[in-house]
Amino acid sequence: MITVRKILHSGKTFTTGGRDGMSRSDDGRLDIRLSPPGAPGEGPHPEQLFAACWSACFIGALRHAAHARKIGFPPEASVEAEVDLGHGEQGFFLQARFGVSLPGIDPAIARSLIDAAHQNCPYSKATRGNVDVAFRLV
Repeated sequence: MITVRKILHSGKTFTTGGRDGMSRSDDGRLDIRLSPPGAPGEGPHPEQLFAACWSACFIGALRHAAHARKIGFPPEASVEAEVDLGHGEQGFFLQARFGVSLPGIDPAIARSLIDAAHQNCPYSKATRGNVDVAFRLV
């Protein structure tokens, strides 16, 4: 178990209707209609939101890993995330694939930054052992 020394931030939302509902944050910055995957609708589905959040956090972890190694972090760095909702013998599951672009960084160093980021990213930690994850350098 992780010992929490200090809470840096808490995200609070209120959701109704599930995958075909609405979700709002307590500060009003998030106010979206949700749509089920593959169904017509005007809003994103939960896997898209999870992919966006995880990839944004992962870029922060990459930046942190680069700074710790005194490597300049490219401002055009990007992460393409795909989060799949699947169904198998044990029920529903998620799996993820990430395409990481770190322009100007040697591929061997970039892979070491990806490994370090995956060890430290809070989303990677939260899903470790529960979600299959694959990374590719693009």
